Amino acid sequence: MANDTRARILETTGLLLRQRGYHGTSLNDILSASAAPRGSLYFHFPGGKDQLVIEVTRASVAEVTERLGAALAAEDDPAVSVRHIYQSVATMLEENQFSLGCPIAPVVLDSPTPELAELCRSAFEQWIGLLRQAFVRAGVPERRAQALALLVESSLEGLMVIARATRDHGPLTAVADEVTALVEAAVRAGKAAEREEATV
Repeated sequence: MANDTRARILETTGLLLRQRGYHGTSLNDILSASAAPRGSLYFHFPGGKDQLVIEVTRASVAEVTERLGAALAAEDDPAVSVRHIYQSVATMLEENQFSLGCPIAPVVLDSPTPELAELCRSAFEQWIGLLRQAFVRAGVPERRAQALALLVESSLEGLMVIARATRDHGPLTAVADEVTALVEAAVRAGKAAEREEATV
C-alpha cells in the first residue's frame, strides 16, 4: 500500500508538472489530485516538492532516453528512425489530447533549482548525443551530425508547443518530411565522401 501511495504521488506530480510547470504545481495540487494524505507525502518525500520534482524528472529523462535509443537502434537508416520519432510524438500528443508535451520543458522554463537545471541540461545533452551518434554511424561527418541532431531535437521541442497551442499535430508531419529529407541528403553525402576517400 505504501509503495502504491508513493507511485501515485510520483505519477500525479509528473502529470501536473507537464501541464502546469514547476511554479504552477503546488503540494496541495499534488495531494488533491493523488488523494494522498499530507503525512504520506512527507514520509515518502522528506525533501518536499523539490525532491518530488527531481525524482519525477529523473525518471522521465530515463524513459525518454530509453525510447529514443531504441528508436534509433531499430533501423539502419537514421532518416527512417527520425521519421518514426516524429510520428511517435504526434501520436503521443493526440492520445493525451494535446495536454502533455516534453516532460522536462516546463521544468527548464521555470529553472527552479541548480540541481534541476543540471538534470535538464544533461537530458538534452544525452538526447542530442544519441541522435548525433546515429548520424555519425550512418556516415555523416561529426560536425554536420551535431548540427542535424540539434535541429531534430529543437524542432521537436518547438513543435510540441505549437501542437499543444493549435491542438493539431499536422505541423509535426510537415516538418518530419523536411527534416527526414535533410538527414537522407546528409547520409548520402557522407557515404559519397567515404567512397571518394577510399578510391584515393
